[in-house]
Amino acid sequence: MAEKRDYYEVLGVSKTASEEEIKKAYRVLAKKYHPDMNPGDKEAEAKFKEASEAYAILSDEQKRKQYDQFGHAAFEQGGGAGGFDFNSMDFSDIFGDIFGDIFGGGFGGRSSRRNSNQPMQGANVHTSVRITFEQAVFGCEKELELTLKDPCPVCGGSGAKPGTSPVTCTKCNGQGQVVFTQQSLFGMVRNVQTCPECGGTGKVIKEKCTSCYGAGYVSKKKKISVTIPAGIDDGQSVRVRGKGEPGKNGGPRGDLLIEVRVSRHPVFQRDGWDLYSSAPISFARAALGGEVEIDTIDGKILYDVKPGTQTDTRVRFRGKGVPTLRNKDVRGDHFVTLIVQVPEKLTAEQKNLLKAFDESMGGETGRKTDKKIFKKK
Repeated sequence: MAEKRDYYEVLGVSKTASEEEIKKAYRVLAKKYHPDMNPGDKEAEAKFKEASEAYAILSDEQKRKQYDQFGHAAFEQGGGAGGFDFNSMDFSDIFGDIFGDIFGGGFGGRSSRRNSNQPMQGANVHTSVRITFEQAVFGCEKELELTLKDPCPVCGGSGAKPGTSPVTCTKCNGQGQVVFTQQSLFGMVRNVQTCPECGGTGKVIKEKCTSCYGAGYVSKKKKISVTIPAGIDDGQSVRVRGKGEPGKNGGPRGDLLIEVRVSRHPVFQRDGWDLYSSAPISFARAALGGEVEIDTIDGKILYDVKPGTQTDTRVRFRGKGVPTLRNKDVRGDHFVTLIVQVPEKLTAEQKNLLKAFDESMGGETGRKTDKKIFKKK
């Protein structure tokens, strides 16, 4: 028989390792070598059992002291510390929480011991609503029509025929779960599963309600008014508490979660709480200055363009953006890019006037400068 490796060496920890360090090391090895992760791999199976044995000893304070004093001999029949049969140990309490974390529960032990007959909140209901850009900025009220479940009015939600009541499940004695023991690679393991007889409710309906057929609820269309807050953005959700599915075993209803889809605007673009747009201005207005109309989310406003304004000049209108969700009185800004429009079609008179203007601004000098640049090439 091959000599057993040192338990600390198996887990890859020092002899002064803390309880948490030992648990963390075993968690890594258990996930790596678990038979479910390595079907048919005998070497992985052996390493998994070796790591599990090491953890079973080192995670127990008393057994760890015995191992530190006597080594493996402490746990052999007739050993100095009294000995015990490793294969007969019940590992469910030792490994239940670890395998519940690694494999999502269902392994057995403490991690899955929850009485499913307890009151449980109902499931959340998800839906979506489309609103306009303006509605997203300023908020609005929307009425949604949804098909939701309600307790059956005939049986009051019990699922049983009027005049009768559900009875305690005899398979799980009303616990909603059943426990069974089976042999595993490292000993006997207790597994906890939802009772197949009652589905976890702890009750069995002998005579079902003829209205809901034992379900305890009926589906019906409902109109629900929803307040869409000012400043909401595309893809965000609104939660309406208590408007989801009914709870189980007397638990509260779930919530209604409404994803908001915001339509695009032909003029404005949004970035956080700020708005962006562009506004055309004439060549003459850009040169001479003067008032122009600017479109904002609040309507048209007048803006005094400065003389000599260049194209792509950006101006800022404070407080003309999107309200914040926390405080609708606090708003972002609106940035407007001024685009100077160059006329495409000119009359002969307009062309002559522009030529005269160009000459008065030194147009000939500008052309001579261009010629010098070309000569340098």
